[in-house]
Amino acid sequence: MLNLPENSLILIVDDTITNLEIISDALTTAGFIVTTARNGEKALQQIQDTLPDLILLDVMMPGIDGFETCQKLKTNPLTQDIPVIFMTGISDIETKVKGLNLGAVDYITKPFQKEEVLARIKTHLQLRYLTKTLEQRVSERTAELSQALKDLQAYQIQIIQKEKMSALGQLVTGIAHEINNPVSCIHGNLDHTANYFNNLIKIIDLYQQNYPEPVPAIQAEIAETDLEYMRSDLPNLITSMKEGVQRIRNISTSLRNFSRPDKDRKVFCNIHNGIDSTIMILKHRLKASKVRPEIEVIRNYGNLPSITCFSGQLNQVFMNILTNAIDALEESNIGRGYSEIEKHPNQIWITTSLSEDKYNAVIQIKDNGVGMSADIQQKIFEHLFTTKLFGRGTGLGLSIAHQIILEKHKGKLDVYSVPGKGSEFTITIPIH
Repeated sequence: MLNLPENSLILIVDDTITNLEIISDALTTAGFIVTTARNGEKALQQIQDTLPDLILLDVMMPGIDGFETCQKLKTNPLTQDIPVIFMTGISDIETKVKGLNLGAVDYITKPFQKEEVLARIKTHLQLRYLTKTLEQRVSERTAELSQALKDLQAYQIQIIQKEKMSALGQLVTGIAHEINNPVSCIHGNLDHTANYFNNLIKIIDLYQQNYPEPVPAIQAEIAETDLEYMRSDLPNLITSMKEGVQRIRNISTSLRNFSRPDKDRKVFCNIHNGIDSTIMILKHRLKASKVRPEIEVIRNYGNLPSITCFSGQLNQVFMNILTNAIDALEESNIGRGYSEIEKHPNQIWITTSLSEDKYNAVIQIKDNGVGMSADIQQKIFEHLFTTKLFGRGTGLGLSIAHQIILEKHKGKLDVYSVPGKGSEFTITIPIH
C-alpha cells in the first residue's frame, strides 16, 4: 500500500473517557497524532483551529449527537472533505445507512478491535491522500493544458499574422512598384513639359513683337483661348501636378517602407522613417471631414540612432496603436459640433527619446481621446479583448503589438490612461 503522509492528525470524539484512552493509545502507538473531544460542540470548536485528517465520531453523545455533528461538518466547505468514521454499539442497518447518507465513510462497531480500527483508518487516510493528490495533479495538468492552449493560440495568431503581413507586404510592394513606374515617368516628363511651354511662350512673344498686328483669324483664336490667362495658369497647373506626383511617390515609398518583409534576423532601421510611413498611410483618416477638422499629429523626435529590430513588425505596432488612437478621438467627438472640436482639437503626440541609460529607445504615443478605465487598462493586451462594437475590432491588434514588443524585441509596452483625458502608450525597446 502507499505510504501515508507523515504526522496524520486524528480527532476522536467520544463522551466515554475509557473509549478515548483505548483508541488514543492504539493510534499513538501506531504513529498517529491524536486529539480528543468529549462532545460534538467541543469537536466543532477544535476543528476551527486545526483541521484533522480524519475524525472518529461517536454516534450517541449528549448535546448534539454524532449524526448532527457529522451533518454540520459536511455542510461546512472547510470540513466537508474530512473522512468521518462513526463509532457505535448499534449495528442495525438503518442506523448505518443514515450515517452513510450524511457523508460518513465507514462504521466501527464497539467493542473495538485494534487491528480493524487501524486498518480502516489507514485505508481511508490513503483514499483521502490519493484523492487530494489526484485533485492536485488534475489541477496542475489543467493549468498546464490551459497554458498550452494559450501558447498555441498565440502561436497560431503569430503564424497567421506573419503570413498575412508577408502576403500583404508582397502585394503592397508589387502595387507600389507598379505605381512607381508610371509616376516616375510622369514626374520626369513634367519638367520637359514646363521647358517646352516656356520655349513656346518665348516664340509667341517674339511673334507678337515682330508682328504686332496679327490677322483677324489669329486675333479671334487668341480671344477664344484667352491666351493671357493660359500663359499665367499653365505654370500653376504644372506645379500642382508635380506636387501631386510627388505625393504619390511619397505614398509609394511609405508603403514599401511599412510593408518591408522581416528576415529571420533583426536589421538596422530608422524608427522615425517607420513612424512617418505609418502616418502617411493613415493620412486619409487624419484629414478633415464634414464633421470634424483635421486630427493634428505633433511629432517631437529626439536624436535616436538606427536600432536593430524587425522593422515590418515594429511598423505594425505603430499602425495598431495609432489606429486605436484615431478610433478613441472619433469616439470622443460623439455629441460635439465642428466648432467645438475646432476649439479643442483632436491631437496625437508622438515623442521619441533615448532612455536615461542610453540603452533603449523610448517611443510615446499619446492622444486626447476618450481614455480608458483602470479595469480596461488591465485587460487591454489580452487575447481577443476589445471594447469596440462587433465588426469594428477583433481584439487582436494590441495583443499582437504587446507580443511583438515583449517577445520579439525583449522590450516593454505600457499604457497610462485617464477616462475623458486620453491615453498614452509607451514603447521601450533595446537599441541593439
